[in-house]
Amino acid sequence: MSAATPSAPNGMPWMALLSLLIAVFLGSLDQSVANTALPAIGEALQSTPAESVWVVHAYQLAVVAVLLPLAALGDRWGPRKVFLLGIVLFNLAALASASATQLEWLAFFRAIQGVGAAGVMSVNLALIQNIYPPEKLGRGAGMNALIVGLGYSLGPTVASLLLAVLPWPWLFGLQAPLGLVGLMLAWRYLPRTAPAKIDAPYDRVLALLAAVCFASLVFTLSAVAQQKGLAVVLAALGQMLGSGGWLLLRQRGQAAPVLPVDLMRRPLFSLSVFTSFSAFTTQGLAFVALPFFFQQQLDRPPLETGVLMSVWALVVALMAPVAGSLSDRYPPAILGGVGLGILSLGMAGLGLSGVAVSFGVMALCMALCGVGFGLFQSPNLRAIMASAPAHRTSGASGMVALARLIGQASGAALVALCFNLFGPQGAGHAVMLGALTAGIGAVLSMARLRAR
Repeated sequence: MSAATPSAPNGMPWMALLSLLIAVFLGSLDQSVANTALPAIGEALQSTPAESVWVVHAYQLAVVAVLLPLAALGDRWGPRKVFLLGIVLFNLAALASASATQLEWLAFFRAIQGVGAAGVMSVNLALIQNIYPPEKLGRGAGMNALIVGLGYSLGPTVASLLLAVLPWPWLFGLQAPLGLVGLMLAWRYLPRTAPAKIDAPYDRVLALLAAVCFASLVFTLSAVAQQKGLAVVLAALGQMLGSGGWLLLRQRGQAAPVLPVDLMRRPLFSLSVFTSFSAFTTQGLAFVALPFFFQQQLDRPPLETGVLMSVWALVVALMAPVAGSLSDRYPPAILGGVGLGILSLGMAGLGLSGVAVSFGVMALCMALCGVGFGLFQSPNLRAIMASAPAHRTSGASGMVALARLIGQASGAALVALCFNLFGPQGAGHAVMLGALTAGIGAVLSMARLRAR
């Protein structure tokens, strides 16, 4: 095992891994459950659909805003402390969300839950690197990707089943018992690693600037996609650029900056991050546009749409451990390039489909997308974590989560923009745009061969 593993009590690192996977599963399950439950929540709290969306937006904005500040804190405190803090906040906020009787309070508690989820996301890969030996890091990344895929794919089903027999608060309340199990296991078994020796104190102003910058980025993307007024877009963009510029100036010369420009100067690391951004932009485009594409343009019933969407998610989950094992033997640049090339072909096949295309052909295209995305994900995680120095693993883990979240937000915003530009045919254009972004990711991945 790695040097950090023996500090796990009783020599049982698999228990430490289980605590990580429970928290990661809850975070990914929570997002897809909340999306599915929005209509029921809005009706119960007598809110409009536009107002109900804040249940999701508040969570997403909080995660994006505090992800890098918490990752920087993980380099100073050690990832274990940040992870434990994240689980505690997530569980308490889940119980508070279940007791909310007004939409405003629910959105507030969901934002707190997003802070907790960010605490888990920002350091979970750093902790996996402490548990797995270097030669098996790909398997650890693959297991992480498997659990994320299962959470996203099971969320809609879990939400639908629970809402059929229970009111919506149970969707959040039932998260707490499983979260408590994860907390108890993490407290007992997570390895206690010494924090990095960073002389500079934690800069709270930097943390605030990072939060404002990335929350403004997500808001700007949403404002552009929804074609808000020019004044709103320019104000959000100005806030993002101003806070981002101040952030870069203030953190100049620091050994462990909140925005990890030191890591982004490493060609292998930066190429891997941009590859991840391209891939998750494709995923965001696909998961938002495809339900509209199947039902409105191809006239498929909702049941077929649900099955087709599940094919992608399940194949990704099944591919994750396979790809993780392959990444321990083959260059992630090649695996990622081939995987995103397959994803691009699958997206193009879907985008070119007409009403006469059979269900089996569309399912095959969705399976190709799942294979391609699954082949990319675990090797790319391994490449990012392996290319960061040991004292910056939390910063690297934070960038992994940030690239995923910003990519997904960008994809969703591009879908909205396509609808605004092309009307009912916007979904098809968004799917073809996804083929393009996946192709760009494949090129970026292959470019890592020269970076090596």
